[in-house]
Amino acid sequence: MQIPLLRRRRPFPVLTFAALLLASPVLMPTASAQSAVAAVNPLLSASPLPLAYPPFDKIKDEHYAPAYEQGMAENLTEVATIATNSAPTSFDNTIVALERSGLLLARVARIFTNINGCNTNPTLQAVEKAMAPKLAAHRDAILLNPQLFARVRSLYDARATLGLDAESARLLAETYKSFVRAGAQLSEADKTKLRALNAGIATAETAFSQNVLKERTASAVYITGRAELAGFSDPEMTAAAAEAKTNGHEGQFAIALVNTTGQPPLTTLTNRATRERIMQASLARGLRGGEFDNRASVATLARRRAERALLLGYPTHADYVLAEQTAKNVTAATALLAKLAPPAVANARQEAADIQKIIDVEFAGKPGRFEIAAWDWDFYLEKVRVARYNFDESQVKPYFELNHVLVDGAFFAATKLFGITFKERHDLPVYRPEVRVFEVLDTNGATLALFLFDAYARPSKNGGAWMNEYESQSTLLGTQPVVGNHLNIPQPPAGEPTLLTFDEVTTLFHEFGHALHGMFSAVKYPRFAGTNVPSDFVEFPSQVNEMWAVWPEVLKNYAKHYKTGAPLPAELLTKVLNARKFNQGYVTAEYLAAALLDLTWHGLKPSEVPAADGVLTFEAAALAKVGLDFAPVPPRYRSTYFSHVFSGGYSAGYYSYIWSEVLDATTVEWFKKNGGLTRANGDRFRATLLSRGGSAEALGLFRDFTGGEPDIIPLLVRRGLNAPASATP
Repeated sequence: MQIPLLRRRRPFPVLTFAALLLASPVLMPTASAQSAVAAVNPLLSASPLPLAYPPFDKIKDEHYAPAYEQGMAENLTEVATIATNSAPTSFDNTIVALERSGLLLARVARIFTNINGCNTNPTLQAVEKAMAPKLAAHRDAILLNPQLFARVRSLYDARATLGLDAESARLLAETYKSFVRAGAQLSEADKTKLRALNAGIATAETAFSQNVLKERTASAVYITGRAELAGFSDPEMTAAAAEAKTNGHEGQFAIALVNTTGQPPLTTLTNRATRERIMQASLARGLRGGEFDNRASVATLARRRAERALLLGYPTHADYVLAEQTAKNVTAATALLAKLAPPAVANARQEAADIQKIIDVEFAGKPGRFEIAAWDWDFYLEKVRVARYNFDESQVKPYFELNHVLVDGAFFAATKLFGITFKERHDLPVYRPEVRVFEVLDTNGATLALFLFDAYARPSKNGGAWMNEYESQSTLLGTQPVVGNHLNIPQPPAGEPTLLTFDEVTTLFHEFGHALHGMFSAVKYPRFAGTNVPSDFVEFPSQVNEMWAVWPEVLKNYAKHYKTGAPLPAELLTKVLNARKFNQGYVTAEYLAAALLDLTWHGLKPSEVPAADGVLTFEAAALAKVGLDFAPVPPRYRSTYFSHVFSGGYSAGYYSYIWSEVLDATTVEWFKKNGGLTRANGDRFRATLLSRGGSAEALGLFRDFTGGEPDIIPLLVRRGLNAPASATP
């Protein structure tokens, strides 16, 4: 069965086990009613477009709720048929039948989740809010069905005698495990408790997510005078004025907030008071009281998740989550973070000292000297970068025009490495005019996948960047991938080029790595398709793909001045590459602070979870305990807007980015030692890892490709954490 979820952060895979894991029982419409609805609701039938690409031009907001209801009803009917089948229980009539079930519900959930994440509106948010508890109850109705579980268990107990191939044997084991971890072995009284907890968690996650999005829009900082925005370019001024006008503040300038604590304008704004206003507005999200306050949601989610974990036999929610990850246990995950925290903080303090020297020189003999604060870091970081490396971001942005980065960078690297090619399609409908669609052709010229590219930020879009799937690959179902990448690049005024920072270039390559993972899937069962792998493994292939952004052959092909076509000068490239380790103390410390907050919240027992008014005190104590309470470097996300873990599927899993980077850094070294950007290396990576999805044990796939074990040293060297940061010369 496929397991579409309402929401999952980066990437946005179609979790499978068919539509099983979704909403509550509903009445099945009559046949005549179904026919009437189907005639006007395109979600109720498979799309006639290539690869079942969604008919965005025909789908309307009002189609989702009835399609969800019908999908849930059909799913329950299918499952009841499987559970009550009078024929002897077999792998085909139970496990494979589950994989084939829930296809309507899966389709509806994929499309709704993706559109709600990238182009939401009040109607869709109302659907999300209404469906969340229903979908949780529906999931329970299937996974807590004793008759169905008895069939699954009987097969699992007899697994050694079934003669299954490796992927089928893994499917049986994972299906059984899913039922057990969902509470199938609980008493009826405990199942009732579990159902209530699941519904409450789903409701609280939805409330948290919607509060974050709504407050991010409502928290835009409005500036009345141009002088307060000194440092902005003319296009940035124009965009800020247009944003303010759109929001009903004509004549002012709006600084829209992004999801992270740090905000892009802090890099260039020279007015310190303006920088402070922006940072304070960012840090205060979810804390102001009123309708968007998320403290109660944080406390509720931490407590209910802890209660559920105890009910299911785990000490904490973190223990429950980590049991399914490659880390296997909380001790291993926290040990890695603990190993990285001291050098990261030491480097961050040295970086702060370097910045303070710049400030002291600037204010020597003048009034107004200050100690570095969080809102000063990015601005003075650029000054240190200039002093140390003699360049700043504004010098390189003209060489990173969006289309060149995508087509001549990410696509070019994929063609060199894997032999695939890309053809833009203008005949397929899109949900926004700026979305682009590409057909991906395999080495034999056959269609491999369809790829949607949605680059620009907008108020209706979740923050951050992610990959999702509108259709996943499965030889059982005869389906091929339709995948999308979503970024949050500020859209320039009409007629202006979209110029990227180097971080945005890296993010584009990263997300395209997720897309490749989905495109290359070659598994039988939808449960294992593409990025359906452990959370602390899913980032690994995408992080590997970042290496090609600076690979000389690739960089030479895309890093060209948007006006003149001149290549990025060699000396400027050298400065970019030399500066990559700079500021890694800050970058690592802000990430580790968020990751340790996540594990600390989810390592609590129910009685240890603070009330809503204790959330900030708890957060401060958690950071102090691990030495990450360094005010100039706040966590990348504070608890009240930490969407990854409180509404996005990464609870007790945010550590996975750095865990995966250990695998990534080791793999990059393998590529470098074996010839780099070659078809032989790409074919090996595709065959042994990218195509396998979740059909085999994750670390086993890593070993199959690299021939060895993960090594932390390449990561420490990459981040410059194997030695303290040097002082400014």
